Amino acid sequence: MRVIVGDPLSQVPRMRLDELLDELQVRIDAVRGTRDRVHSLLEAVMSVGRELDLAQVLRRIVEAAALLVDAEYGALGVIGPDGRTLSQFLTVGLTEKEIAEIGSLPAGHGLLGEVIHHPEPLRLTDLGAHSSSYGFPAHHPPMRTFLGVPIRVRDEVFGNLYLTDKRGGIDFDTEDETVISTLSVAAGVAIDNARLYEGSQRQQRWLRANAEITESLLSGSSRPAVLELIARRAQEITAARLADISMPVAGTEGLVVEFAVGTDSEARQGLVVPFAGTLSGAAHQAGRSVASLHASDDERYPSDVQVQDGFGPAVAVPLGTTAGESRGVLLLARPAGDPAFGEEELEPLVAFAGQAALALELAERRRDAEQIALLEERDRIARDLHDLAIQRLFATGMTLQSAARLVEHEGAAERIGRAVDDLDETIKIIRSTIFGLRTKDRESGPGLRARAARAVGDAATALGHPPRLSMEGLLDTDVPPPIADHVMAALGELLSNATRHAQATRVGVTLKAAPGEIMLTVSDNGKGIPAQGRRSGLRNLAERAEGLGGTFTVDTPDEGGSRLVWRAPLPTGS
Repeated sequence: MRVIVGDPLSQVPRMRLDELLDELQVRIDAVRGTRDRVHSLLEAVMSVGRELDLAQVLRRIVEAAALLVDAEYGALGVIGPDGRTLSQFLTVGLTEKEIAEIGSLPAGHGLLGEVIHHPEPLRLTDLGAHSSSYGFPAHHPPMRTFLGVPIRVRDEVFGNLYLTDKRGGIDFDTEDETVISTLSVAAGVAIDNARLYEGSQRQQRWLRANAEITESLLSGSSRPAVLELIARRAQEITAARLADISMPVAGTEGLVVEFAVGTDSEARQGLVVPFAGTLSGAAHQAGRSVASLHASDDERYPSDVQVQDGFGPAVAVPLGTTAGESRGVLLLARPAGDPAFGEEELEPLVAFAGQAALALELAERRRDAEQIALLEERDRIARDLHDLAIQRLFATGMTLQSAARLVEHEGAAERIGRAVDDLDETIKIIRSTIFGLRTKDRESGPGLRARAARAVGDAATALGHPPRLSMEGLLDTDVPPPIADHVMAALGELLSNATRHAQATRVGVTLKAAPGEIMLTVSDNGKGIPAQGRRSGLRNLAERAEGLGGTFTVDTPDEGGSRLVWRAPLPTGS
């Protein structure tokens, strides 16, 4: 058959060949795309698996997921201990400014909660059309397509990957879902490895901290120094923004913060924390750790004056227990958006608190034993002076007086008389020494007079000079222990203010127990109380006084400085 050039039939084989070539090219591109995607997936898996730091692992996972499916926005939500809400939310695709404008990160409600409650892959063409979706907060960028996949660690759902808006305006397909599901399996293994490594490192740090605290106590460090060490090490190991230690006050329904470190720590020093409606109070009364995912707005603790805006996860751990209540509470709080305190952190933290409490108790027992030994030695010295030295001196004086009557020489008799007078004076000095020893015995006890003297003495190091102390009245007998504890807390706060803010070269402390009233006055020649300065500590002192039916006043003398007077009534009959 002869083919005529220009005949339409001659174009058929060529068109069929072009179609076959085009189809082959499509298949080659698909194979190449699949190969490239598999290669990218393998790279992502290796990248995630190389990290041992958990925070970096989570960041790598969400970045790799967004890159693999070409999503404009990606997020990884970590499910909190309650299993219903998100304790951490990492994002990709949003700028810091956009995140700040959106405000609080999602807690896991709405469409995000759908993947939490039903941990299966979820793919949507229009996320706004889903029944669980109820819109975006203000300043949130619009999003349409959605892909959510859970991440499991040892058969437990750790969190979820959320991806939105595939570039090019197309929907996420089955292949995207498969790729992210595969990545989630590798992510689960990487997270597990990172958690195990992080747990072992944390355990070593807790052990070192326990050893450091025990060594500090056994070497004779003061109680305040040890409390500071406990709080600082706990803050460092848990990456908390705030750490404070509060102790119960006898006869009251509250705790007093003895040491605080971190955000707003100065305002917390000396703060009175009520048992009811506070995280620390709940831990104290329960004798066990109490945690919160969002401490600054937790409805269970409306009276928690310790936790300010901006705090998220928090935990309060008792420092030893007696009769079901703690001997003190360690509070730790992290910024909003940080990970919650999980079981893997709480277990070593509780053990650390228990060891710290045991070390404190052992140190107290050792100091008590040393104090008893000291008192016994003083008592022996006083007894020996009285029974041996004084009696022998008295007998010698009597002998000399008898002998003086037999001496006729006037000068010799006069000298014997002077010797007897000297012996009488020596006896008085020894008796004064004995009285001084026994007075020190009484001052070593838990009386208000001795406690105030110790507190003022301890403040000398921080001030750079010893404060002048004056005490009047029956402080140890007329002031009941509960009120004495309030007085000591107020004295500690006032001395702390003088140390930190006054810049004074002279500080005076007067403690007076008058009929029906206890009055504490602290004056200095410093720069005075600034009109616009922070007054949280002074407000706490006023509230403490008012709670007892007393008053707190701040004066500025004509010669400068400040004069702060704290008063409280004493019970009738005191």
